Amino acid sequence: MTDQLSKEEQRLKELESEISKFEKSITNIRQGDFSEESDELNKVLTENSKLKFRLDILNKAITNERKSLKTVPQVSGMISIVNHLKDVFQQAIAAAFPELQNAPCVVTESPKADYQCSSCMAICQLLKEKQIKLSPIDIAKKVIEKIPYSSLIEKTEISGPGFINIFLSKDYVKQAIHSILNDGVKPPLTEKKRIVIDFSSPNVAKEMHVGHLRSTIIGDSIARLLEFIGHDVLRINHLGDWGTQFGMLIAHLEDRFPDFVNVSPPIADLQSFYKESKKRFDEDEEFKKRAYDRVVKLQSGEANSTKAWQLICDVSRREFQKIYDSMDIKIVERGESFYQSRMEKLVVELESKGFLEEDDGRKIMWGDKNDDFGGIPLTIIKTGGGFTYDTSDMATIKQRIEEEKADWLIYITDAGQATHFKAIFSCAKRAGILDPSKIRVDHVGFGVVLGEDGKKFKTRSGDTVKLADLLDEGMRRSLAKLMEKERDKVLNEEEMKEAQKNVAYGCIKYADLSKNCKNEYVFSFDKMLEDKGNTAVYLLYANTRICSIARNLGEEFLKSLPTLKKETQIELEHPKEYKLAKVLIQFPDIIDRILRDLTINTLCEYLYQISTTFTEFYDVCYCIEKNKQGEIVKINTSRILLCEATASIMSECFKILGLKTLKKI
Repeated sequence: MTDQLSKEEQRLKELESEISKFEKSITNIRQGDFSEESDELNKVLTENSKLKFRLDILNKAITNERKSLKTVPQVSGMISIVNHLKDVFQQAIAAAFPELQNAPCVVTESPKADYQCSSCMAICQLLKEKQIKLSPIDIAKKVIEKIPYSSLIEKTEISGPGFINIFLSKDYVKQAIHSILNDGVKPPLTEKKRIVIDFSSPNVAKEMHVGHLRSTIIGDSIARLLEFIGHDVLRINHLGDWGTQFGMLIAHLEDRFPDFVNVSPPIADLQSFYKESKKRFDEDEEFKKRAYDRVVKLQSGEANSTKAWQLICDVSRREFQKIYDSMDIKIVERGESFYQSRMEKLVVELESKGFLEEDDGRKIMWGDKNDDFGGIPLTIIKTGGGFTYDTSDMATIKQRIEEEKADWLIYITDAGQATHFKAIFSCAKRAGILDPSKIRVDHVGFGVVLGEDGKKFKTRSGDTVKLADLLDEGMRRSLAKLMEKERDKVLNEEEMKEAQKNVAYGCIKYADLSKNCKNEYVFSFDKMLEDKGNTAVYLLYANTRICSIARNLGEEFLKSLPTLKKETQIELEHPKEYKLAKVLIQFPDIIDRILRDLTINTLCEYLYQISTTFTEFYDVCYCIEKNKQGEIVKINTSRILLCEATASIMSECFKILGLKTLKKI
């Protein structure tokens, strides 16, 4: 708000005060002994009339001044506070320094205030380049003078060498909590997109192992987040269901089960079946030739080979689905075989446009010369004439952009494939398939899972840990933890089974998601089942206790909750309850931050912050008062509702993370 406007508003208040005094004087005179209007009364009336005239002029001036000011859209409900404050300060900076184009605007949370604008030092440097000498403090003063009205801002003040501290309006915080209670937890407003997310991606005829755990968990959580936002999300399981290995599997199937076309073969252990065929492939030249022949037949669509391939895929598919069902993972299967015809068309297109080069019998493609991706070309056709993973991934990105009409592509794989995906994106850009200015592409790479010895996570015999075995062990450990806590004395059999599953899978998921996915992490059941610190057990227990606060007040209170949520004035008088409320309304900012970098551990950190802040609040702010006999004598309804708002935010966080809450503990 400008200085002039502030002065006019102050003068308005003074005039209103003077008018009030005159009107009081008029009333006193008229209640006196005067039988008719006296000189004194006439004098007072004349002065009052003049003041009202001046007041009318001043009101019009203020109205015009407000109209001339640029204002940011005013808000209601939950919004991204940081984005709103950036809009406010960008306008203020532009108004204060119109000579600067695209001046930086940095707004962050601050321990000294609620938020802080730290742009003044950078603006100082930009002004120096234009031979304008102003200190960061003077710049801050000018910026503050130009801040447009915002219902979020209570006050601003200059701190240190030129930081602008921003304090939120308590009225806005109360209104935001009221919105959570009555409108639910809403995502930040954003343009809706068509998004394809590629995750999990096991290979047919091989069991899912611990290496697939991270891709599946991280991919599912990111997909849940994007769906919560309201995006149109296609979850793709890019199965390894095509290639040379199927030739040996089909040949081995023909030998083991000659009547497989008519009688479905009892292949229970596909992993052993794969190992048997691989051994024969490596040791028997005649078998190897037959295996290559079966690959050719499969790719040409020969009936028996296709039937054998389908049988093998079906066995794997059933085993994969058991794991997906147990972990509540929704995903659409679309294997490499889906892209066979598209790969053929892609190669013709790339050759016709001159993108392919001969290199020792293979055909390669280089990426865009302006991209830095390590200088590694893609092998589109290998020596001997077959397609490769590069061919498949190029056909995949083309199909997702052109057929699926995707606006955003996300790939969740181990970090070791980062260079590969940079090359894919670069070649797709060069071929005119990918326009980065229109289509966003992200490769979310993750580190390997380590054992407690710090080495790659394996069984004692040195084999890769099967994912099914890992989940079974989680169930066993979860049950032991619940029995240790004597939950079997509180929960019935059905509740116990539900708690066992929710704790087991919740711990495995949260232990992964709470770490920065780019880093390696140590898998430890003991640590993930601890009920202290940033663990699923601690947070699930905390959430259940918070949800029980209102429930413990009885059915009548629960029935009245909808009315109380609408009619109760939220009070945030104690510093700890105000602190909790301010943490809760950060939810849109947290979501917005994750959308930028796809780091789900940010949500885990926020969830833990809510829980610890709630504990601080609950320790010093009574919600329910009881007498010595344990009878309820007083209920602080506003604080009960703050508990309900906390439970609502935590519940939405759990949903995004793919964790199921506990009904009782």
